[in-house]
Amino acid sequence: MLKRWFIGGMCTVLFSLSIGVYAQDAVATAEVTAAVESNSQDCIADGAFDPEMDYFPVKAQIDYAKGFTVEYHNSYKVVTVTTPWPGAKNTDTFTYILMQCGAPIPANVRFAGPVIDVPVNSIVSLSTTYLPHLKDIGELNKLVGVDTLDYTQMSEVLKMGKEGKLKQVGSGSTINVEQVLDLQPGIVMAFASGSPEYDTHPVLLEAGVPTAIGADYVEATPLGRAEWIKFTALFFNREAEAETAFASKADEYNVLKELASTIPAKDRPLVLWQSFDTYNSAWNIPGQDSYVATLLHDAGATYVLENAPEVQGVASSALFDFETVYDAGKDADVWFPISYGVNSLADVLAQDERYADLAAYKSGQVYALGARVNANGGDDYYETGVTNPQIALADLIHLLHPDLLPEHEPYFYRQLK
Repeated sequence: MLKRWFIGGMCTVLFSLSIGVYAQDAVATAEVTAAVESNSQDCIADGAFDPEMDYFPVKAQIDYAKGFTVEYHNSYKVVTVTTPWPGAKNTDTFTYILMQCGAPIPANVRFAGPVIDVPVNSIVSLSTTYLPHLKDIGELNKLVGVDTLDYTQMSEVLKMGKEGKLKQVGSGSTINVEQVLDLQPGIVMAFASGSPEYDTHPVLLEAGVPTAIGADYVEATPLGRAEWIKFTALFFNREAEAETAFASKADEYNVLKELASTIPAKDRPLVLWQSFDTYNSAWNIPGQDSYVATLLHDAGATYVLENAPEVQGVASSALFDFETVYDAGKDADVWFPISYGVNSLADVLAQDERYADLAAYKSGQVYALGARVNANGGDDYYETGVTNPQIALADLIHLLHPDLLPEHEPYFYRQLK
């Protein structure tokens, strides 16, 4: 593998089923996808290559994600990550040639990226967001390394770590390259910020380790982020399994979105998002084109300062001073403060006593992430939630419109007391 790298009602029932299915182990996932026709998991035997044969009959269809593309040829795929980090330039793209194992490299084609044999036989994951991908496509057994086990909550992964089947290799520019080389992974799945002094991929590439950059976090929509399961699946020839898994999540998300869309504009609650970040001396308000804004609107809500000029056309967030947001959000119906280090209303007031005058604080409509956090502070929202936005959406709809999903039990969010 390394050698080739060097060459270059209904909704309530529906959602209850969603949580139940995801909570099951990898065996159940494998059973769901076992009957699905998949691309070949075998290398082409010596002398058996047919240049006219399509070795990838099942092809990924990208409907929501904007940050990557895939182009199919008979014996290889050209995968391009077009937006590897926020603010990336056209010259910052990454291209990978995924060649069916055993197929010869075409003599008349000049590749613009490294060649990686697929399906890969092993993977090192440097982010918890890739772990649900591996589970859903039935390839968790190929995991041989992670950055750390501290923040994952996936029982199968923790069990593998306890049994000594996984190496913790670290991350960032100080990653243990020697340990990664010893593992000889078919692929390392990393992410990037665009700052070489902090990113992992420059040191791995320099060492000749096959490394791919995932960028789900750059996507501006929940379904766009979730669709990156198809990116991971490309390296395993598991397009069919990824299509099936994602379609189910997207269908549930869109049913829930349609349910919330029935709320008249006048009845949509006003949400105050986040709280003042003393570290950065600013209050982050979601841009109108951001992931958070999309999730809140899809849940049938509006949010404080969403019509401010500073957030128009913004896919991330805009910074405001305390007084501006506080004054605009004083009468907001619901408040979702920063969740880090916040476990109670007393913790909120410890940040600033003026929060006690907020209408949402007085009414007790204050919610935060943290319902599923491990001993090291790893929040499952950033693991399970990225690949399962239908769960996060159901949480918000239940909190904002209890009558729409009365039987739902919040999965990621908790009410602060």
